[in-house]
This record gives sequence, structure tokens and C-alpha cells, in this order.
Amino acid sequence: MSSQFVTFTLAGVHYGIAMLRVQEVLRGQPRTTVPLAEPSVAGFINLRGQVVLAIDLRTRLGLEPLAAGLEPMMVIVQVDGEPISLVVDDVGDVIDVGGRPLDAPPDTMPTSMREMMLGIYQLEDYLLLALDPDRLTAFEAILYPTPESTRRTP
Repeated sequence: MSSQFVTFTLAGVHYGIAMLRVQEVLRGQPRTTVPLAEPSVAGFINLRGQVVLAIDLRTRLGLEPLAAGLEPMMVIVQVDGEPISLVVDDVGDVIDVGGRPLDAPPDTMPTSMREMMLGIYQLEDYLLLALDPDRLTAFEAILYPTPESTRRTP
């Protein structure tokens, strides 16, 4: 596992994604909304001619929306060879966690959030919640349901 993480904040909490998975970081971009999409789908952005899905991480992690008038940032990550934009509050630095141990998320954390995390690094000034981009974006069944996934059993 990579020891370098691109860091960002959401509601004052520090998160990170392995640097090897991050393509680039951008200021907020205009988004085209997707009617009837899952609430965490922030829309599509045009990234130099390529249409890229944008996911609002605040919504995805069950946090309150960003206050009106504040400009979000975007972390473009690679998932299955495709870029996906993660909408975040602010982007920090690239940090090296070195040989620090990766602790499991506490049981008191909501299960939905724990499932999207690799774990937690205890740094000198704060905790870094390491996120898994594959798990963050794994909601294809919600966006593109199959007949089997929508079938109700009596």
C-alpha cells in the first residue's frame, strides 16, 4: 500500500486517498445535474473534453451539505481506469504516513462510513481517515439497477 496520501477536508475532518490513485486536483467546476440520480451524484463535469462523473463526498459520507457560497474543490481519482471527480471542501497537502500503523475505524463510527475506509492514521496534529476510492464509488447498482436487483420477494 502506498504511504503517500493526497489530503482533503470535509466538515473540518481530514481525509486522504493514496497518491497513486489521484490523477489531479481542481477548483470546483461547473456541473451538469443528472435527473433522478442517487443523491451523492453531483453531476457530470467536462474535464478537457472528457465527461467525468462527480460525486459529492459530503453526501456520500452522510454529512451536511457545504454552506452556500463556498467553492468546493475536486479530487480526480482513477477507478477501473476511468477518472471520477470527488467533490470536497478543501484540498490539503500530500503527506507521507511512513511506517505508521493503519488503525481500524472505531465501531462507534457509522457502518456506512467504515465500509468506505481503509483505516485511520494517527498523525502528530490530527487523525487522517484513509478512504478507498473503489468503495466510495461502488454504487453502480443504484445508478444502473438490473432486473434482479429491483425484483422484490414476497
